[in-house]
Amino acid sequence: MKIALLGYGRMGKAIESIALDRGHEIVVKIDEDIENYSLAEMDIDVAIDFSIPDAAFNNITSCFKAGIPVVSGTTGWLDKYDKAVEICNEHKSGFIYASNFSLGVNIFFELNKKLASLMKNLDEYGVEIEEIHHTKKLDAPSGTAISLANHIIETNDRKENWSLESAKENEIPILAKRIDDIPGTHTVSYTSKIDDIEIIHTAHSREGFAKGAVIAAEWIKDRKGEYSMKDVLSTLL
Repeated sequence: MKIALLGYGRMGKAIESIALDRGHEIVVKIDEDIENYSLAEMDIDVAIDFSIPDAAFNNITSCFKAGIPVVSGTTGWLDKYDKAVEICNEHKSGFIYASNFSLGVNIFFELNKKLASLMKNLDEYGVEIEEIHHTKKLDAPSGTAISLANHIIETNDRKENWSLESAKENEIPILAKRIDDIPGTHTVSYTSKIDDIEIIHTAHSREGFAKGAVIAAEWIKDRKGEYSMKDVLSTLL
């Protein structure tokens, strides 16, 4: 498979290593203005986008217009997500966006949904999310934490939104911490006067995120339309 890397920071380099180990070829690494490249003239099977929020929408939609499916893990641009999907469908391309491509995290998402459904009628428990990442992470809270919160909100009628740090009674507080060299730790806590219930996912390196993104790229290669990591996992588990 021939891959274009959009964004060549630490995640881009980790993805490159995993992709090469799995027998793929990196055709181009774009860490600048994508408009300097004639994507349609390149032999690219799929693009993997881990760029920056300000560049993501243009990166992704430029690929769609060139007939290249995209796997994107860039957060902080989702106000334009629906428009990106519209352009994807218009050009009959393929798209997978995930706040986290780690297979372990996506299993964690399913555990979070199950726990939320078990806790939804237990008013005596408060719920809180904590996320810890490296100091170079640009956005807060993390996309993964937001996904966890939204999964709980979909199930719990008493919660209508999430809030960074402080929260109203109908909101889920998300605590965001930045510590050097922490790939990512997410904790969902339910607390009462009697006891606490927690589920935790701790990443030990970026390898899990990178491997999941490459697996998603392998999966989307010949597909058209919008998909999620749940679709990818359904064929793996």
